[in-house]
Amino acid sequence: MISLTINGEQHELDVPDDMPLLWAIRDVVGLKGTKFGCGIAQCGACTVHLDGVATRSCVTPVSNAQGEITTIEAMADDAVGQKVQQAWLDLGVAQCGYCQGGQIMSATALLKKTPAPETRDIIDAMEGNLCRCGTYNRILAAIERAADKEASS
Repeated sequence: MISLTINGEQHELDVPDDMPLLWAIRDVVGLKGTKFGCGIAQCGACTVHLDGVATRSCVTPVSNAQGEITTIEAMADDAVGQKVQQAWLDLGVAQCGYCQGGQIMSATALLKKTPAPETRDIIDAMEGNLCRCGTYNRILAAIERAADKEASS
């Protein structure tokens, strides 16, 4: 039995220790916002926060996921996450939307660690979050907008 805290709620899961956290979140717990993209931690669609750190859930075994796990579903209740999501909406970032949960999770982790990042900090933090639609300029602009709002709060 594995005990996980996801979005503040305790879950006791009867799963193998080596099951990827992604599948525990999606298939066992039933939270579908975290997406499968590549399965090798290269695209970022599966990004969650583990104790506040952006983490690729597709390669993280549940046995290594001890701590507070936060998924995209919890961003509506997170002050920084709300600012990031609002900036996404204001600038119309998403096209297909598939990668956006992971993008928002990475951006939120960055802004919690560095509320007023330089452009280079944003680019570095978002490296490895792929967007097939190519909305990178809007993603950058949205993070900068959310950072301005964060810095002025």
